[in-house]
Amino acid sequence: MYWETLSDWVWIIYYLFLIATLGTAIFNVIRMKMISLSVITIVLTLSVPIITVANSIGREKGVNEFEHLVTHLQQGSFWSVSVIIAFLYLLVWWVKILKIRRDFLLNKLAEQFANETN
Repeated sequence: MYWETLSDWVWIIYYLFLIATLGTAIFNVIRMKMISLSVITIVLTLSVPIITVANSIGREKGVNEFEHLVTHLQQGSFWSVSVIIAFLYLLVWWVKILKIRRDFLLNKLAEQFANETN
């Protein structure tokens, strides 16, 4: 085979990230929390791998998927810019989810501390 690919551990982290993101977004839709942001997250989580694979099929020999993405990003290809923006959105979405979770836990601890001091 002429094409190179990324290491297995990169693919494991990549797909675990996507699966965790998809699962968390679906869970938020079911709980009726952040519905619009979660729906956008679901759409991006499903579409980004499809767009990336479809555009990586014709890459040059000896170039892995990441190198292909960076090359097309430097050339200003619409698909590569869209994929990067989508991944940035997913990262910001995770920061928002983790911040909400942190605030929830801090409030819970504050309530517990207030109840113990009374």
